[in-house]
Amino acid sequence: MPQTNLLLGVNIDHVVTLRQARYRAMPDSPNAEPSVLAAALAAEVAGADSITVHLRADRRHIQDADVYLLRKSIGTKLNLEMGNTQEILDIALQVRPDFVCMVPENREEVTTEGGLDVAGQRDALRRTVKALSDNGTRVSMFVDPDLEQIRASAEIGAAMIELHTGTFANHTGAERDAEVERLCAAAELGHALGLQINAGHGLTTKNLPALWPVPHLAELNIGHHLVSRAVFIGLHGAVREMLAVMATYRN
Repeated sequence: MPQTNLLLGVNIDHVVTLRQARYRAMPDSPNAEPSVLAAALAAEVAGADSITVHLRADRRHIQDADVYLLRKSIGTKLNLEMGNTQEILDIALQVRPDFVCMVPENREEVTTEGGLDVAGQRDALRRTVKALSDNGTRVSMFVDPDLEQIRASAEIGAAMIELHTGTFANHTGAERDAEVERLCAAAELGHALGLQINAGHGLTTKNLPALWPVPHLAELNIGHHLVSRAVFIGLHGAVREMLAVMATYRN
């Protein structure tokens, strides 16, 4: 297996997107597939360090039962992405995932776009961070590489930030170079403030090398690309392929 100090969290939301396309109204059908647990176990066998799922308020893919099943069944860490709502917080406090990543949610979006406005929601997020942390869960903020958001994340007691790499992923040339500079500055500040630096959104085996100037990266959370590659080479192969590229990162 490729060796790297950079950890990989595999997001399996879109495995469940496929299941829900056919079986949303028949969750107990014996034909309901693909299996969220089979996907998680395949990712683990291939070398994933954690399994990430996003329990959205609209339940468009991951369902409550999926989260409880994964919590009791997987051997690696469980990372739960969630919006800051009391309903999802109550579930997180019951499930006690290893990690929670607080993300913005918009019912009109196809997938999470852009980082969370931590600076504008300090009080509400501070309460959630404390509740989760006191319950044994490490908390991350999904933020754009904006220095104000990094400082706010540290101020409210988050243990980690996940830098939103969507802008990086969707641009090339000078625009990408400028975004890498922003990501570098954000990572340096976050590290100086004692935060673990993670990153995710839009990352692929092709664009990852361009991200490598960013220092202090601890974990990448990747989903769509891995599920897309799995269509052609299987999830095990997709995870191994990603780990091989990640092994080239030098912090």
